[in-house]
Amino acid sequence: LSASPLASGYVAFGQGPAANPILQGMYELSALIAGGTRAAARRVRRAGLPAAFNLSGGMHPARAARAAGFCYINDAVLAIRRLVQQGKRVAYVDIDAHHGDGVQWAFFESDQVLTISLHQHPATLFPGTGYLEEMGRGPGKGFAVNLPLWIDTDDDIFIESFEEVVPPLLSAFAPDYVVTQLGVDTFLNDPLANLNLTTRGFGHAVRRFKDLAWGRWIVLGGGGYNMINVARAWTLAWAIISGQEGLVPDDLPEEFMRRHRVHPDDRHLLDGDVQLRGRHWYRAGRDAADAVEHIKKHHFPLVGA
Repeated sequence: LSASPLASGYVAFGQGPAANPILQGMYELSALIAGGTRAAARRVRRAGLPAAFNLSGGMHPARAARAAGFCYINDAVLAIRRLVQQGKRVAYVDIDAHHGDGVQWAFFESDQVLTISLHQHPATLFPGTGYLEEMGRGPGKGFAVNLPLWIDTDDDIFIESFEEVVPPLLSAFAPDYVVTQLGVDTFLNDPLANLNLTTRGFGHAVRRFKDLAWGRWIVLGGGGYNMINVARAWTLAWAIISGQEGLVPDDLPEEFMRRHRVHPDDRHLLDGDVQLRGRHWYRAGRDAADAVEHIKKHHFPLVGA
Protein backbone atom coordinates (compact mmCIF):
# COMPACT_ATOMS: atom_id res chain seq x y z
CA LEU A 1 0.00 0.00 0.00
CA SER A 2 2.77 2.45 0.88
CA ALA A 3 4.14 2.19 -2.68
CA SER A 4 0.77 2.87 -4.24
CA PRO A 5 -0.12 6.33 -5.58
CA LEU A 6 -3.41 5.91 -3.71
CA ALA A 7 -1.68 5.50 -0.35
CA SER A 8 -1.70 9.15 0.66
CA GLY A 9 -5.38 9.42 -0.14
CA TYR A 10 -6.24 6.42 2.01
CA VAL A 11 -4.13 7.68 4.90
CA ALA A 12 -5.78 11.09 4.69
CA PHE A 13 -9.05 9.38 5.53
CA GLY A 14 -7.57 7.33 8.35
CA GLN A 15 -7.34 4.09 6.38
CA GLY A 16 -4.29 1.91 6.26
CA PRO A 17 -2.82 2.11 9.79
CA ALA A 18 -3.03 -1.00 11.93
CA ALA A 19 -6.17 0.22 13.67
CA ASN A 20 -8.06 0.77 10.42
CA PRO A 21 -6.78 -1.74 7.87
CA ILE A 22 -7.99 -1.73 4.31
CA LEU A 23 -9.97 -4.94 3.96
CA GLN A 24 -11.96 -6.52 1.19
CA GLY A 25 -15.60 -5.71 1.80
CA MET A 26 -14.90 -3.15 4.51
CA TYR A 27 -17.41 -0.69 3.08
CA GLU A 28 -20.12 -3.31 2.77
CA LEU A 29 -19.50 -4.51 6.32
CA SER A 30 -19.47 -0.97 7.72
CA ALA A 31 -22.60 -0.04 5.79
CA LEU A 32 -24.34 -3.16 7.08
CA ILE A 33 -23.48 -2.21 10.66
CA ALA A 34 -24.68 1.37 10.13
CA GLY A 35 -27.82 0.12 8.43
CA GLY A 36 -28.48 -2.15 11.38
CA THR A 37 -28.42 0.78 13.77
CA ARG A 38 -30.63 2.84 11.48
CA ALA A 39 -33.03 -0.12 11.30
CA ALA A 40 -33.02 -0.45 15.09
CA ALA A 41 -33.91 3.22 15.43
CA ARG A 42 -36.70 2.87 12.87
CA ARG A 43 -38.13 -0.15 14.66
CA VAL A 44 -38.29 1.74 17.93
CA ARG A 45 -39.67 4.89 16.32
CA ARG A 46 -42.15 3.44 13.82
CA ALA A 47 -43.06 -0.01 15.12
CA GLY A 48 -43.28 1.02 18.74
CA LEU A 49 -40.73 -1.49 19.99
CA PRO A 50 -39.61 -0.60 23.53
CA ALA A 51 -35.98 -1.37 22.62
CA ALA A 52 -33.81 -2.68 19.79
CA PHE A 53 -30.25 -4.03 20.12
CA ASN A 54 -27.67 -3.91 17.32
CA LEU A 55 -24.75 -5.61 19.01
CA SER A 56 -22.54 -5.00 15.96
CA GLY A 57 -23.03 -1.23 16.31
CA GLY A 58 -21.35 1.33 18.52
CA MET A 59 -18.57 2.39 16.14
CA HIS A 60 -18.12 5.59 18.11
CA PRO A 61 -14.65 6.91 17.08
CA ALA A 62 -15.34 7.26 13.34
CA ARG A 63 -15.62 10.82 12.01
CA ALA A 64 -17.45 12.27 9.02
CA ALA A 65 -14.41 11.89 6.75
CA ARG A 66 -11.99 9.77 8.75
CA ALA A 67 -11.84 6.22 10.05
CA ALA A 68 -10.53 5.81 13.59
CA GLY A 69 -10.19 3.24 16.33
CA PHE A 70 -11.17 0.15 14.28
CA CYS A 71 -14.25 2.00 13.01
CA TYR A 72 -15.03 3.23 9.49
CA ILE A 73 -18.62 4.54 9.68
CA ASN A 74 -20.12 6.02 12.83
CA ASP A 75 -23.47 4.24 12.96
CA ALA A 76 -24.57 6.03 16.13
CA VAL A 77 -24.10 9.47 14.56
CA LEU A 78 -26.06 8.52 11.44
CA ALA A 79 -29.00 7.19 13.45
CA ILE A 80 -29.02 10.11 15.88
CA ARG A 81 -28.73 12.68 13.10
CA ARG A 82 -31.75 11.17 11.37
CA LEU A 83 -33.80 11.36 14.55
CA VAL A 84 -32.76 14.98 15.08
CA GLN A 85 -33.77 15.80 11.50
CA GLN A 86 -37.21 14.50 12.43
CA GLY A 87 -37.41 16.94 15.31
CA LYS A 88 -36.46 14.53 18.09
CA ARG A 89 -34.21 15.10 21.08
CA VAL A 90 -31.72 12.31 21.67
CA ALA A 91 -29.52 11.33 24.60
CA TYR A 92 -26.44 9.23 23.89
CA VAL A 93 -24.76 7.44 26.80
CA ASP A 94 -21.46 5.63 26.22
CA ILE A 95 -19.89 3.25 28.78
CA ASP A 96 -17.04 1.99 26.59
CA ALA A 97 -13.54 2.29 28.06
CA HIS A 98 -12.67 4.60 25.15
CA HIS A 99 -14.17 8.07 24.91
CA GLY A 100 -17.13 8.38 22.56
CA ASP A 101 -15.33 11.11 20.67
CA GLY A 102 -16.86 10.78 17.23
CA VAL A 103 -20.37 11.15 18.60
CA GLN A 104 -19.39 14.01 20.89
CA TRP A 105 -17.79 16.05 18.11
CA ALA A 106 -20.69 15.44 15.73
CA PHE A 107 -23.10 17.17 18.13
CA PHE A 108 -20.73 19.43 20.05
CA GLU A 109 -22.69 22.56 19.14
CA SER A 110 -26.18 21.11 19.52
CA ASP A 111 -28.60 21.31 22.42
CA GLN A 112 -30.81 18.68 20.80
CA VAL A 113 -28.36 15.87 21.58
CA LEU A 114 -27.03 15.18 25.06
CA THR A 115 -23.85 13.08 24.98
CA ILE A 116 -22.62 11.40 28.17
CA SER A 117 -19.43 9.36 28.13
CA LEU A 118 -17.99 7.40 31.05
CA HIS A 119 -14.54 6.24 29.96
CA GLN A 120 -10.97 5.61 31.03
CA HIS A 121 -9.13 8.87 31.60
CA PRO A 122 -7.87 10.31 28.28
CA ALA A 123 -4.37 10.83 29.70
CA THR A 124 -4.04 7.03 29.80
CA LEU A 125 -5.89 5.72 26.74
CA PHE A 126 -6.76 6.38 23.09
CA PRO A 127 -8.16 8.67 21.72
CA GLY A 128 -6.83 11.16 24.26
CA THR A 129 -10.08 13.13 24.44
CA GLY A 130 -12.95 13.21 26.87
CA TYR A 131 -11.67 15.64 29.48
CA LEU A 132 -14.09 17.33 31.86
CA GLU A 133 -13.50 20.64 30.12
CA GLU A 134 -14.96 19.37 26.82
CA MET A 135 -18.46 20.65 27.53
CA GLY A 136 -19.88 21.64 24.17
CA ARG A 137 -19.89 24.94 22.32
CA GLY A 138 -22.45 27.61 21.53
CA PRO A 139 -25.99 26.26 21.96
CA GLY A 140 -24.46 22.92 22.89
CA LYS A 141 -22.51 24.19 25.89
CA GLY A 142 -23.17 21.84 28.78
CA PHE A 143 -24.67 19.13 26.58
CA ALA A 144 -21.38 17.24 26.11
CA VAL A 145 -20.72 15.47 29.40
CA ASN A 146 -17.52 13.56 30.12
CA LEU A 147 -16.81 11.50 33.21
CA PRO A 148 -13.20 10.28 32.92
CA LEU A 149 -12.33 7.33 35.16
CA TRP A 150 -8.81 6.70 36.37
CA ILE A 151 -7.00 3.39 36.03
CA ASP A 152 -8.30 0.65 38.41
CA THR A 153 -11.83 2.03 38.61
CA ASP A 154 -13.95 -0.87 39.85
CA ASP A 155 -17.67 -1.70 40.01
CA ASP A 156 -18.31 0.33 43.15
CA ILE A 157 -16.71 3.51 41.82
CA PHE A 158 -18.39 3.09 38.45
CA ILE A 159 -21.87 2.43 39.85
CA GLU A 160 -21.73 5.36 42.26
CA SER A 161 -20.49 7.74 39.56
CA PHE A 162 -23.08 6.48 37.08
CA GLU A 163 -25.94 6.98 39.52
CA GLU A 164 -24.84 10.48 40.47
CA VAL A 165 -24.69 11.67 36.87
CA VAL A 166 -26.69 9.66 34.34
CA PRO A 167 -30.23 9.40 35.83
CA PRO A 168 -30.55 13.09 36.81
CA LEU A 169 -29.24 14.29 33.44
CA LEU A 170 -31.56 12.01 31.47
CA SER A 171 -34.49 13.07 33.62
CA ALA A 172 -33.74 16.76 33.11
CA PHE A 173 -33.06 16.50 29.38
CA ALA A 174 -36.18 14.37 28.78
CA PRO A 175 -35.06 12.91 25.44
CA ASP A 176 -37.43 11.40 22.92
CA TYR A 177 -34.92 8.58 22.38
CA VAL A 178 -31.95 7.19 24.28
CA VAL A 179 -29.02 5.57 22.46
CA THR A 180 -26.60 3.58 24.62
CA GLN A 181 -23.20 2.20 23.65
CA LEU A 182 -22.35 -0.90 25.69
CA GLY A 183 -18.64 -1.39 25.16
CA VAL A 184 -17.16 -4.08 27.42
CA ASP A 185 -13.47 -3.16 27.28
CA THR A 186 -14.03 -1.80 30.79
CA PHE A 187 -13.75 -5.35 32.17
CA LEU A 188 -10.81 -6.11 34.44
CA ASN A 189 -8.97 -8.46 32.07
CA ASP A 190 -9.44 -6.56 28.82
CA PRO A 191 -6.06 -6.38 27.04
CA LEU A 192 -6.38 -2.79 25.78
CA ALA A 193 -7.77 -0.88 28.75
CA ASN A 194 -7.04 -0.65 32.48
CA LEU A 195 -10.40 -0.57 34.27
CA ASN A 196 -11.63 -3.27 36.64
CA LEU A 197 -15.35 -3.67 36.00
CA THR A 198 -17.13 -7.02 36.08
CA THR A 199 -20.58 -8.21 35.07
CA ARG A 200 -21.88 -6.61 38.28
CA GLY A 201 -21.08 -3.05 37.22
CA PHE A 202 -21.95 -3.68 33.58
CA GLY A 203 -25.23 -5.38 34.43
CA HIS A 204 -26.16 -2.55 36.77
CA ALA A 205 -25.75 -0.02 33.98
CA VAL A 206 -27.85 -2.06 31.54
CA ARG A 207 -30.65 -2.53 34.09
CA ARG A 208 -30.68 1.19 34.83
CA PHE A 209 -30.76 2.02 31.14
CA LYS A 210 -33.80 -0.24 30.86
CA ASP A 211 -35.44 1.60 33.76
CA LEU A 212 -34.65 5.01 32.30
CA ALA A 213 -35.10 4.44 28.56
CA TRP A 214 -37.65 1.65 28.08
CA GLY A 215 -39.97 2.48 25.21
CA ARG A 216 -37.41 4.71 23.47
CA TRP A 217 -34.19 2.72 23.75
CA ILE A 218 -31.70 2.03 20.95
CA VAL A 219 -28.93 -0.26 22.20
CA LEU A 220 -25.54 -0.67 20.54
CA GLY A 221 -22.51 -2.85 21.17
CA GLY A 222 -19.02 -1.37 21.18
CA GLY A 223 -15.47 -2.23 22.15
CA GLY A 224 -14.24 -5.35 23.89
CA TYR A 225 -11.03 -7.25 23.18
CA ASN A 226 -11.40 -10.26 25.46
CA MET A 227 -13.80 -12.28 23.35
CA ILE A 228 -15.12 -14.35 26.25
CA ASN A 229 -16.06 -11.15 28.07
CA VAL A 230 -17.82 -9.90 24.94
CA ALA A 231 -19.87 -13.09 24.67
CA ARG A 232 -20.74 -13.08 28.38
CA ALA A 233 -21.52 -9.38 28.67
CA TRP A 234 -23.72 -9.09 25.60
CA THR A 235 -25.55 -12.29 26.49
CA LEU A 236 -26.27 -10.69 29.85
CA ALA A 237 -27.30 -7.44 28.16
CA TRP A 238 -29.69 -9.22 25.80
CA ALA A 239 -31.15 -11.22 28.68
CA ILE A 240 -31.83 -8.00 30.60
CA ILE A 241 -33.26 -6.19 27.58
CA SER A 242 -35.57 -9.08 26.66
CA GLY A 243 -36.69 -9.82 30.21
CA GLN A 244 -35.00 -13.23 30.34
CA GLU A 245 -32.23 -12.55 32.83
CA GLY A 246 -33.31 -15.25 35.26
CA LEU A 247 -33.71 -17.82 32.49
CA VAL A 248 -30.14 -17.84 31.17
CA PRO A 249 -27.93 -20.63 32.59
CA ASP A 250 -24.86 -19.41 34.44
CA ASP A 251 -22.57 -21.93 32.72
CA LEU A 252 -21.51 -21.26 29.15
CA PRO A 253 -22.54 -23.99 26.68
CA GLU A 254 -20.08 -26.88 26.48
CA GLU A 255 -19.89 -26.65 22.69
CA PHE A 256 -19.00 -22.96 22.91
CA MET A 257 -16.30 -23.69 25.49
CA ARG A 258 -14.75 -26.42 23.36
CA ARG A 259 -14.85 -24.44 20.14
CA HIS A 260 -13.28 -21.35 21.68
CA ARG A 261 -11.04 -23.19 24.14
CA VAL A 262 -12.52 -21.43 27.13
CA HIS A 263 -10.70 -22.12 30.38
CA PRO A 264 -12.95 -23.81 32.96
CA ASP A 265 -12.44 -20.86 35.31
CA ASP A 266 -14.13 -18.62 32.71
CA ARG A 267 -17.18 -20.81 32.18
CA HIS A 268 -19.66 -18.68 34.15
CA LEU A 269 -21.91 -16.02 32.65
CA LEU A 270 -21.63 -13.88 35.78
CA ASP A 271 -18.48 -12.94 37.63
CA GLY A 272 -18.24 -13.75 41.30
CA ASP A 273 -17.92 -11.12 44.00
CA VAL A 274 -14.59 -9.72 42.85
CA GLN A 275 -12.77 -7.25 45.09
CA LEU A 276 -9.80 -6.19 43.00
CA ARG A 277 -8.38 -2.92 44.27
CA GLY A 278 -5.37 -2.07 42.18
CA ARG A 279 -2.68 0.34 43.25
CA HIS A 280 -4.51 3.27 41.62
CA TRP A 281 -7.85 2.48 43.28
CA TYR A 282 -7.76 5.30 45.85
CA ARG A 283 -6.94 7.87 43.21
CA ALA A 284 -9.66 6.43 40.97
CA GLY A 285 -12.26 6.94 43.69
CA ARG A 286 -11.08 10.45 44.51
CA ASP A 287 -10.91 11.54 40.88
CA ALA A 288 -14.35 10.11 40.11
CA ALA A 289 -15.88 12.00 43.04
CA ASP A 290 -14.23 15.22 41.87
CA ALA A 291 -15.47 14.65 38.32
CA VAL A 292 -19.02 14.10 39.54
CA GLU A 293 -18.92 17.37 41.48
CA HIS A 294 -17.57 19.20 38.41
CA ILE A 295 -20.43 17.85 36.31
CA LYS A 296 -23.02 18.81 38.91
CA LYS A 297 -21.60 22.32 39.13
CA HIS A 298 -21.04 23.05 35.45
CA HIS A 299 -23.45 20.81 33.50
CA PHE A 300 -26.52 20.33 35.65
CA PRO A 301 -27.58 24.02 35.56
CA LEU A 302 -27.18 24.19 31.76
CA VAL A 303 -29.14 20.98 31.15
CA GLY A 304 -31.73 21.87 33.79
CA ALA A 305 -30.96 19.16 36.34
